[in-house]
Amino acid sequence: MATDFRRKEQLSELTDLIVDSYQDIGTINHLGHCPLPSSQEIVTIIEDLKEILYPGYRRRQNLHLGNVTYYVGDLIDGLHDRLTQQIARALRFDYDRVHGKNCDGKRAVDFEAQGQSITIDFLESIPGLRHMLSLDVQAAYDGDPAASGLDEIIFCYPGLEAITIHRIAHELYRREVPLIPRIMAEWVHAHTGIDIHPGANIGPSFFIDHGTGVVIGETCDIAANVKIYQSVTLGALSFPKDANGNIVRDTKRHPTIEEGVVIYSNATVLGGDTVVGANSVIGAGVSLTRSVEPNTIVTVEKPSLRFREAS
Repeated sequence: MATDFRRKEQLSELTDLIVDSYQDIGTINHLGHCPLPSSQEIVTIIEDLKEILYPGYRRRQNLHLGNVTYYVGDLIDGLHDRLTQQIARALRFDYDRVHGKNCDGKRAVDFEAQGQSITIDFLESIPGLRHMLSLDVQAAYDGDPAASGLDEIIFCYPGLEAITIHRIAHELYRREVPLIPRIMAEWVHAHTGIDIHPGANIGPSFFIDHGTGVVIGETCDIAANVKIYQSVTLGALSFPKDANGNIVRDTKRHPTIEEGVVIYSNATVLGGDTVVGANSVIGAGVSLTRSVEPNTIVTVEKPSLRFREAS
C-alpha cells in the first residue's frame, strides 16, 4: 500500500511539473483560447469528400441513380455545416495570430459567415474536381501497364490518393483558408509517403507511379500530362534571407515543369528559376539545378560495373 501511495505521489508531482512547463514554454501549447480546427474532424471531411468524388468505391455500396441523389445530398448537407465550422475556426485563429487577440477579444469580423461563404464556393468546385480527377485516373491507367483497369487505380493507387487530397487541399489553399490545407496534405503524406504542399499548382492528367518519397514544394508549377516516379524531389535550391537574416517568404522557390515531362525515380529538380521544358525526360538519379530546353533527355552517365567470379 505504501508503494502504491508513493507511486501516486510521484505521478501527481510529475503532472504538476508537466503543467508548469505549459507556462514556461508557451509556444507549443494552445490553452485558454478559441478552439482550433480539429484534425480528426478534417479527416472525416476528407473521407466524406472521397465518397462524393468516387461514389460506390468507398463506404457505401449498392448506389444507383435512384438513391445516389439522396446519399450525396445528405453528405453535402453535413459537409456544409462541418466545413463551415472548421474554416471559421481556422480564420479566427489566423486573425488572432496576426492581430494579437485572444478568445475574449472583440472582433469586427463574422468568421462564421466567411466560413460559410468559402464552404459553399468550395463545394461548388466539386464537379470540376471530378473532371480533373477523371483525367488523373486515366493518366495512371495510360501510364502503367500493370494496371488492370480504372477501378484498380481508384481502389489501390497511392498516387491517386495523394493527388485527390492535393486537389481538395489546393482548392481551399486558393481560397486562403489557413491551417486546414496543410492538415490535409500532412495526413495524406503520412498515409502514402507522398508530400505535396497544397500550394503547388498541378495541371490535369498528372500521374505519380509508385509514389513513396515524392516531394513537391509549395511554389511548383506543373503543367498537364506530367508523370513522375518514386523518390522524386521538386524542391528549393536555397532560401533567400532579408537584411535581418529572416527567410524571405512568398517567393518562387520551386521549379516549373512544363507539359509532357517524365521524371524518373530519385531525380532531384531544384530552384525557382529552374524550368524543365515540355516533353523532356529527366533520368533516374539526376540532380538538376538549371533549366532544360524542351524535348531534352537528361541522364546520369552510368558508372562502370565490375564483375568477378565469386570465391
